[in-house]
Amino acid sequence: MYKQFITLAHIFNIMTKTIEIIKKQRAALLKLTEDLTIEQLNIVPAGFNNNIIWNLGHLVAAQQGICYRRAGVDILITENYYNTYGPGSKPERFITATELEEIKSLFTSTIDQFVADYDNKLFSNYTPWATRAGIDLTNIDEASQFVIFHEGLHFGVINAQRRVVLGL
Repeated sequence: MYKQFITLAHIFNIMTKTIEIIKKQRAALLKLTEDLTIEQLNIVPAGFNNNIIWNLGHLVAAQQGICYRRAGVDILITENYYNTYGPGSKPERFITATELEEIKSLFTSTIDQFVADYDNKLFSNYTPWATRAGIDLTNIDEASQFVIFHEGLHFGVINAQRRVVLGL
């Protein structure tokens, strides 16, 4: 029994750290892009097939797909939002400042709700799958850790796009 308690405590600490990393990474992304105009955020730089604002929106949509859809749980965003920024999408139009504010709001609210939903064990029916990176995910804990990896990739892309947009 004591060993089981340690295991559950360990899992709780891992998830707590995972959420902390996602939140800090998203805050860093918002800080990295706060000095850019809405026009700059919408530029698709030469050599890229998307733009900064699409990448920001994609992080929200991807987390919803990776964590919620794979567990058979309704996503927290609209289908339109998911289709605009989800896997296989690309920038199709100019994204407005109002839409940017929605993305920024979702950066926080979706993670806060994820924590509540995780605590309420909503993800117990997680369907195992292999990512395009060849990483097998079998449960919500692995999926949330993969979110860190995925968001880190896009952090790098956003940083590179920012440098091009600013002419650095």
